[in-house]
Amino acid sequence: MQVNESTLVARNALANMMGMSFDNQRDLYLTLGYPKEVGYFDFLARYKRQDIAKAIIKRPVQATWAGQIQVSEYGHAKDTAFEKEWDRMEKRLKLKAGFSRLDRLTCLGHYGVLLIGYSDTGNREDFAKPVKKGGSLTVNYIKPIGEGNAVVQEWVSDTKSPRFGMPKTYSINVKGITGANSSQTLLVHYTRAMHVSWDLLEDETQGAPVMECVFNRLMDIEKLVGGSAEMYWRGARPGFQGKVDPEYTMGPDTEKKMQEDISEYEHNLRRFFIQEGIELKSLAPQISDPTQHLNIQIQMISAETGIPQRILMGSEQGELASGQDANLWKTTIQDRRTEQIEVHIIRPFVDAMIHYGILPTPQTEDYMIKWSDLFAPSEKERAETGKTRSAAIQSYLQNPMGIEVIPPDVFIEFFLGLTTEQVALVNKMRKEQGSVELDFSSLDEDDDNADAQAPTQK
Repeated sequence: MQVNESTLVARNALANMMGMSFDNQRDLYLTLGYPKEVGYFDFLARYKRQDIAKAIIKRPVQATWAGQIQVSEYGHAKDTAFEKEWDRMEKRLKLKAGFSRLDRLTCLGHYGVLLIGYSDTGNREDFAKPVKKGGSLTVNYIKPIGEGNAVVQEWVSDTKSPRFGMPKTYSINVKGITGANSSQTLLVHYTRAMHVSWDLLEDETQGAPVMECVFNRLMDIEKLVGGSAEMYWRGARPGFQGKVDPEYTMGPDTEKKMQEDISEYEHNLRRFFIQEGIELKSLAPQISDPTQHLNIQIQMISAETGIPQRILMGSEQGELASGQDANLWKTTIQDRRTEQIEVHIIRPFVDAMIHYGILPTPQTEDYMIKWSDLFAPSEKERAETGKTRSAAIQSYLQNPMGIEVIPPDVFIEFFLGLTTEQVALVNKMRKEQGSVELDFSSLDEDDDNADAQAPTQK
């Protein structure tokens, strides 16, 4: 309790310092309408209601988990006992989808928790007990839980323990027990839950939420976009100004009738009105373009999150995303896979399954995780490469001196850009189908006939 109280006091003190300047005489956060403190439920609300906030979370998570993931043994043929059981478990528990949800929840808060439903829990009290090896232990389900529904109940305080300072038990609120809006709170031992957090500093359990550093920018975008719509709604048709003739006297009935006519005109019930003694003039529209202001906010968010602006805004398809942006983004996602997802989600889960005997121990006592290739060319890129290579081959074959200067194998490897394996495959297929050799010996150098410029085939 003392540790938690000290942490809260430190956070409050840090929050109170935010936005202060001029020897604490000016509070920028207060002036600009920014909250001093934000937490998990603030981020969750933004994720559910604000488009750009959701994109900040979803873009890297979707890119990370795109394609196939293989877990296999080192140095062994495919379909070992370990690999077969992993494939069955992955399909049965839908592990990839569950891990992806856990990733999103972790990005939203300071941490996320994966509740692992082992088969040894006959009642609620069993969740508070540590998992034991042996028997016919299996996993019935996995449930990704966000920070707001997985509160650390007790911490490991033994300084000799390798888990010193780590969670010992959680109070987990599991939803959908008896209905859509129902829930049940469980006391869960740490061996039944997997704790995941990103962007750690001193604390090994409390990471930095993705939205925390850009929360003010998200508020600014909401003001700009919402204000722009309101400005257009009000400024595009600001209304009318009525000028009454100095010699005209308006009675109560006339005023009432005029108000009714204007209201009907405004709501498209009538498209004309006639008034006497009053001249109506339309006010000039007042609309400004918010694009530049909005772009500044997007640039700041992109700089912090590492998501290229075109990809963040959903325009990564076609020619809109530059090659540099695309390659930088793929590199970022590749690093995220190997340095975050493998280390903090996939390997801890696989290791736990091996430890409790649910997965067989790999014969080499190690395994590897293989992701889909982010840098593999797309169908369009492959088609363009094939077109370019075809044009190069045609040009090479039509030039009589080409084969004399550059041997075919050299041309295939260096000018067509094929790998050593691809070159070997081409040569093998040429031999199997009957070699096509280019022979210029029969050409008459003095023959000016254009047909003589084409090589003969043997």
